[in-house]
Amino acid sequence: MSERGMQELALLLLTALANAPRHGYAIAQEVKTITDGRVAPRTGALYGALDRLLAEGLIQVEREEVIGGRARRVFALAPAGRERLEAEAERLAATVREVRRRLADGTTAPA
Repeated sequence: MSERGMQELALLLLTALANAPRHGYAIAQEVKTITDGRVAPRTGALYGALDRLLAEGLIQVEREEVIGGRARRVFALAPAGRERLEAEAERLAATVREVRRRLADGTTAPA
């Protein structure tokens, strides 16, 4: 596949939605869990990335709720997003296999 790799935040957001729909705050918390706290998306970056993923058809709004007088969207992984996430996982796995192969080889290339 000649498609470019995904940006890390997009990959993490799709991963956070892979097993359940979530609202924005829950997605951010799931990203923190997935990355063991290494990535904690700021609100602007989070919703900007969600809007891009929506525009690309990779996620969808499952429902909108009003909680405490505030509107809240619940996002879900769209079929195209699941396909893209699976393709990205395979691309990354192939890269990891190559890294491991080269490390196991133990030889160094001339500088």
